[in-house]
Amino acid sequence: MKTLVIVAHPNLTNSVVNKAWVERLSQEKEITVHDLYAEYPERRINVEREQQLLLEHDRIVFQFPLYWYSSPSLLKEWQDVVLTYGWAYGAEGTKLHGKEFVLAISTGGPEAAYQAGGFNHYSMSELTKPFQATANLTGMRFLPTFTMQGVRLLTNEQICESAEALVRHLKASL
Repeated sequence: MKTLVIVAHPNLTNSVVNKAWVERLSQEKEITVHDLYAEYPERRINVEREQQLLLEHDRIVFQFPLYWYSSPSLLKEWQDVVLTYGWAYGAEGTKLHGKEFVLAISTGGPEAAYQAGGFNHYSMSELTKPFQATANLTGMRFLPTFTMQGVRLLTNEQICESAEALVRHLKASL
């Protein structure tokens, strides 16, 4: 299964977890890592190129740190301009039908903060509903999300373990 990991981290160089994930995922032959902020520093997205990448892969992954309960802004811009009516959705928009869709999300806050009664009041499942709706609208199958929470407190060993766990998650028949 060919997997496209669309990475959206505005400062990947200074990241710890997302950078480790990218480095590890880049070692896998069947996984294509596509860093939006590196590819589009001027934020001018090449829609045709992005749509072609989507067509060439069976599983699409959005990898990002949770920013203000959503994704970093370039990923939202990417969704707005790439997932167009008549291509990704609508009566004629069937190009993504049958593909699989996965989220790989890191958070600074601990898991306990993302649940009813927790600091943020909402679970990760609730916060990712717009991505689930996107999968539904575009005919993709939404697979279980990979999350790594409390990343500020992880040891180097735990970071490496999380990268291995992400690879296993993405290669699994979910």
